[in-house]
Amino acid sequence: MTDTPETGTPTTADIQLIQRILPHRYPFLLVDRVVDIEGTTSATGIKNVTMNEPHFQGHFPGNPIMPGVTIIEAMAQTAAVMVGTTMGLVDGNMLIYFMGIDNTKFRRKVVPGDQLLMKVETTRGKPGGKVWRFKGVATVDGEMAAEAEFTAMMDLQG
Repeated sequence: MTDTPETGTPTTADIQLIQRILPHRYPFLLVDRVVDIEGTTSATGIKNVTMNEPHFQGHFPGNPIMPGVTIIEAMAQTAAVMVGTTMGLVDGNMLIYFMGIDNTKFRRKVVPGDQLLMKVETTRGKPGGKVWRFKGVATVDGEMAAEAEFTAMMDLQG
């Protein structure tokens, strides 16, 4: 974890920090690292796609392809880590709910061995607010795999 000198907020999140922010666990924790966290403005998530992920058993036997919905979920998890680190929600018992997914397009298959880079940016939301909107683009080797706009509600549990 690297901190911004002026604010002390993290600019990267390793898997240990991610697990302290997100409630997700195997097999649904879909981001391995978050880098380039710029406050609540933008961040980049990294997902190393491996053959031992459970969805590849059935999607599709002999031709494993990461489901598009899990790519969108990985982008949303990246956004939640960005907001969680910046707003000091580490160990905060936060749940995140999708409220909407719009303007989604899939452009390329994502397969085992790929490294998925997910760039997310906030289009609406502010510290203290519960409802946030993001735009995300997922790429592999510089080629767009998916893009989406999504709205989520951040819910801090007591």
